[in-house]
Amino acid sequence: MSLNLPLLQALIENFKKLPGVGEKTARRMTFSVLEMDKGEVEEFAEALLQVKRRIGFCNRCGNLAEGDLCPICQDPTRTDEIICVVERPSDVFIFEESGGFRGRYHVLHGVISPLDNVGPEDINLGSLEKRVEEGKVREVIIATNPSIEGDTTSLYIARILKPYDVKVTRLARGIPIGTSLEYIDGETLSRAIDRREPI
Repeated sequence: MSLNLPLLQALIENFKKLPGVGEKTARRMTFSVLEMDKGEVEEFAEALLQVKRRIGFCNRCGNLAEGDLCPICQDPTRTDEIICVVERPSDVFIFEESGGFRGRYHVLHGVISPLDNVGPEDINLGSLEKRVEEGKVREVIIATNPSIEGDTTSLYIARILKPYDVKVTRLARGIPIGTSLEYIDGETLSRAIDRREPI
């Protein structure tokens, strides 16, 4: 049944653009917005605009940042000796929630995927090598998802870092192959960090 309300349908279609949101969920979200008072809707819309306008990427690690550096790169209590390499900024949040890592991060913004025409030059690898060249890093933990693309990327990283005096490890395989890190609980992730393996 169509209500023939183009504005309503447009909002539903926009909510459906979000990952994991289908027709029914988008409809529920739309009706929730309609039930909010005008001030709440304006605040919600302004928050969306501000996030898009003001959040960019950290100049050092590629994580989300509101300025030149993200809060993790600015934190003096974290060690510079260990870098955890992840695919996306959302992976940083997952590690931070687990509470088991006190080093720095490096966000690739993707993985090497020849089938999708994504090569090493298409992801954030050059700045990782520069960070290792500086000489403070003792270990690089590769925490890409356990997939063919994630494994390809981890092997490539191990190869480009081979000339440096740095230990390169991969998360332990307690994480099932093909599973995205966002679906892993904090305890499993902490164990995977503790039991990481050399590449």
